[in-house]
Amino acid sequence: MDEAACPRCKTTKYRNPSLKLLVNVCGHALCENCVELLFVKGSGACAECGIPLRRIDFRIQIFEDPCVEKEVDIRRKVLKDFNKREEEFSSLREYNDYLEEIETIIFNLVNNVEFEATKRKIEQYKKENRTQISKNRGKISRDEEELEILLEQEKQETDIRKQQFLEEEKEIKKSRLKQKEALIDDLMFSDLPAGQILASHVSTVKETEISRKVPTKPAVVQFSTGIKLGQKETFIPIPKEPEGELYVYKELVVPLCGPNAPDYDMLEANGYTKHVRTSSETEKAGGFISKLACYRALQEGVCGLYFNPEQ
Repeated sequence: MDEAACPRCKTTKYRNPSLKLLVNVCGHALCENCVELLFVKGSGACAECGIPLRRIDFRIQIFEDPCVEKEVDIRRKVLKDFNKREEEFSSLREYNDYLEEIETIIFNLVNNVEFEATKRKIEQYKKENRTQISKNRGKISRDEEELEILLEQEKQETDIRKQQFLEEEKEIKKSRLKQKEALIDDLMFSDLPAGQILASHVSTVKETEISRKVPTKPAVVQFSTGIKLGQKETFIPIPKEPEGELYVYKELVVPLCGPNAPDYDMLEANGYTKHVRTSSETEKAGGFISKLACYRALQEGVCGLYFNPEQ
């Protein structure tokens, strides 16, 4: 993997650990120092593609690939205007066509395909749907509304648990204060030896602490992810392993309904592979082997030669 570096000054993370790469709408990265040098007047041209850029539009590169940064930025800007909801369409097909149109626009802008025509299409859409765009920007979607409800429920349940915890802490402090007062009273007014009174008091305190540590069943709480904390799950038991051999290999027999194909190991010796192109290194990595392709072609060639439909 190539190390992150500025394409203009060639500074790398190795030479400058504090290196910050910034990207703009064109997707070409520059280090912070080069941006300050080239865009000292607030605007300028990209050092790689020459597109006019503004200093305020530069942002820290998050993804390793600048092209991904470019797509994310374009997608965010396009979706800001193409913000119709599913419920605004009469059918699911129309909504899917609308989403496909958005993806086409994003693809064209990212890859500079029909760039000017796509920009005009966006401006025309914004002009025709200005009121609806402004209205949808201030309206949350159905999923966001459900998420807010779940978050509010989670907040309320967290407050309830916090309140219960504070009340339990208050009860514990009150109980310990009573135990101290009882110990002082026993030491002052009891006729028993002090050592026996202290031992009895320590035993009582231990029993009380143990009883408090008895685990209680946690309340079922549904978080924003939909997972219920404390809910008992049921799992399918693991089946017992059968006795004897777990696996017995049986050679695969392919019914060709024809003569047997040449033996796989003898293809090269008999010259069959001369009629099949040699696979490249890339194709070998992908699983394409010319010898295997030849063997399958021979099997298909003899398959069905003895087939009799009348039988």
